[in-house]
Amino acid sequence: MIGLLARCGPLSLLASSFVLAVGGLLIDDLRAVVVGLVAELLLLTVLVGRTGFPLVRLVPALVATAGVTWSNWLLADPRSLAVAAVAGLRVAFFVTGGLVFVSYLDPFTLGDHLGQRLRLPARPVLATVAALQRLDTLTDDWVTLDRARHARGLGPGRGPISRLRHVTAMTFALLVEAVRQAGRMTIAMEARGYSSGTRGITRTWLEPAPWKGADTLLVALTTALAALPHLVAAFAPDVLPMPGTPR
Repeated sequence: MIGLLARCGPLSLLASSFVLAVGGLLIDDLRAVVVGLVAELLLLTVLVGRTGFPLVRLVPALVATAGVTWSNWLLADPRSLAVAAVAGLRVAFFVTGGLVFVSYLDPFTLGDHLGQRLRLPARPVLATVAALQRLDTLTDDWVTLDRARHARGLGPGRGPISRLRHVTAMTFALLVEAVRQAGRMTIAMEARGYSSGTRGITRTWLEPAPWKGADTLLVALTTALAALPHLVAAFAPDVLPMPGTPR
């Protein structure tokens, strides 16, 4: 069974991430943020469906949560574990959902929706799509360059200095390749008339960009999720007194 997120367009995914970010930043109640985070994890499990989601992509959320919790506990005066927990879990609330939603974004579909539904200019839209597509392929390029260096006997040694040299050489090679591909892309866009003025020119898009019922449902669900912690705080306030949370 395909999850709801796989059927949603990029605009609803971005809008849902924004709604969670706004709602999460305003939470200042420990019980509310715990309830909201549990509800979010349950909702994301349903939205992803049987296709699953690689949990390794949530590592940045764990790192951000741990870092914010530690810094708020360390810098608070007086130090309060409750205040630090609220700050960290608040970050986890909107970062986790954002990471899951963004993982379903396709650069080409995003360009179609930005150009057709939001009526944004074609040139910056296509430039953004090209940049996002290049980010998706950087990992593959790194693996290819690494295999090529190993085939030539230029793999890293066992020492830290040798490994540092290998990473430095790989980084430089990847930069050179990215510059070359950017040059080829510039020539291709030049040949298609993207460097000229667009007055009087109506550009067409190959793929349609519909707003489907799944998009409306996703935005509605995330809006309800963003409001849930605030409802909990309003009708079931936390029994722990919460001093002002350091920002």
